[in-house]
Amino acid sequence: MLAAGNPPVWFSSWSSLGEVLLKGLVAYALLVLFLRLSGKRTLSKMNAFDFVVTIAMGSTLASTILSDTPVVEGAAALALLIGLQFVITWASVRWERVQTLVKSQPAIVFARGEFLSQTMTAERVTTEEIRAAARQQGVASLSEVAAVVLETDGTFTLLREFADGPSSAMASVIGAEDHATTGSPHPPIAQARD
Repeated sequence: MLAAGNPPVWFSSWSSLGEVLLKGLVAYALLVLFLRLSGKRTLSKMNAFDFVVTIAMGSTLASTILSDTPVVEGAAALALLIGLQFVITWASVRWERVQTLVKSQPAIVFARGEFLSQTMTAERVTTEEIRAAARQQGVASLSEVAAVVLETDGTFTLLREFADGPSSAMASVIGAEDHATTGSPHPPIAQARD
């Protein structure tokens, strides 16, 4: 038996169940509509900012469905999050200063057989995380890897070739130009061992 004032654990009432189902259906339909209107970028996880917006949208949707929040207020909150994300990404595409505030830059954490200790420390990355990324991408030996880049979204990219120059995909990566032209600018933690 439940004490007075405690909410039911398994079932409250048919009307509250119907309310949750109806609110869920309407809120979900509105979310899909908002996402279609705002474009593909809204749910991308290209950087930490995108990830935070995605989590906030999920939390807002859940609160709208399961709490006493009216659907219109939940829809307004979702529209606000999506609108802010749209404005920030629109501005970051047009102004480099906004992009610098919102996004981090990718960084080389391993190059030409060496773990780059200063960069790894700054980015809080361990050698084991780099090795795990290699295994996840089907690489058995780090000797097969020219460079490992910690991307803006926190994932690792393994490169088998390392090219430099303005047309290179490495042009915006921290440490790419220095490492490609002068060898390793950072003292290694240890040589890569298989």
